[in-house]
Amino acid sequence: MRRLLLRSTLAAVVATLAIFGGPLLVLGLVVALLPSERRARIVDTTSGVQGVLILTGVVLALSLLGLAVGYVVAQRRSRALGDPLTELAARAERLGAGESRFMPLNSGIGELDRISDVLSRSATQVTRNLAAERDFAADASHQLRTPLTALLMRLDEIASTDDLTVVQEEAQVAIGQVERLSKVVDDLMGRTRVSDPSRPSVSLDAVLASLQREWQPAFAATKRSMRIHGERGLRVRATPVALAQIVSTLIENALAHGRGTVDIAARRAGPSVVIELGDEGTGVSPGIAPHIFERSVSSSGSGLGLTLARDLAEDNGGRLELVSTQPAVFAVFLSEADD
Repeated sequence: MRRLLLRSTLAAVVATLAIFGGPLLVLGLVVALLPSERRARIVDTTSGVQGVLILTGVVLALSLLGLAVGYVVAQRRSRALGDPLTELAARAERLGAGESRFMPLNSGIGELDRISDVLSRSATQVTRNLAAERDFAADASHQLRTPLTALLMRLDEIASTDDLTVVQEEAQVAIGQVERLSKVVDDLMGRTRVSDPSRPSVSLDAVLASLQREWQPAFAATKRSMRIHGERGLRVRATPVALAQIVSTLIENALAHGRGTVDIAARRAGPSVVIELGDEGTGVSPGIAPHIFERSVSSSGSGLGLTLARDLAEDNGGRLELVSTQPAVFAVFLSEADD
């Protein structure tokens, strides 16, 4: 921009000097090349009051012409600098008003183009941050809703009975749910996509038994049941909170969109442990099945919950798949722990 301003100033000055200097130089050359007699007559003509008036008129005309040419040059140069600045300000204003995209400016002025590039990168980063924040809020809402719902069911059980033994049992389960809810919050606050090679060894039997106790009131309210079977004594590499959240999401999905008994089976498959969960419902329609783990899909048992469950499985070195559509059967693949 400094170079452009310097060139603009020099162009205006040179144009003005050319208006003055050009005619004077030409006049001087012409007079110098004339014969001595004609030069004498010219000198006599330009002497006295008449000569002063002629020279004044010429200087005034050249001055006006120089000013006009300088004004035209300055106008063109100012537009070359001002128009990109105006456009950059307009785009920045639209960005501040909420427009998510910022088209880079290609003005040919290095400083302005660099500012435009910085604004474009900043707009892209802001858009990504906003999308990440919205996703985090949606993820937090869903991950907290399931344990809160289960906790509310336990509290309802406590409130509706006078049996102290039942109250104590339900209270112990509720305490465990509160602890798991606290761990879910901690997990959300420290959530990362980087794979953690030091994932702990978790007893699958313990996690499934705990989830069966938590979901028992919900199944009883709908007059449905949950069946857990398969190999016993299996251990997997995963964080307990993530494993419980994955299976809870699948249970909630089957309870909301399926029918009959929810069947959970665990088995070894090479170096992995597979947890399969299905029900006796009609399953997933062929149109939704290919997109069931997409965040935008929100019917027939898919949607945000399954998206989170899949992400949590991947974060723990595993994967979540829909292995059967009719009936719907989901399979969680996790690495088996050696110990």
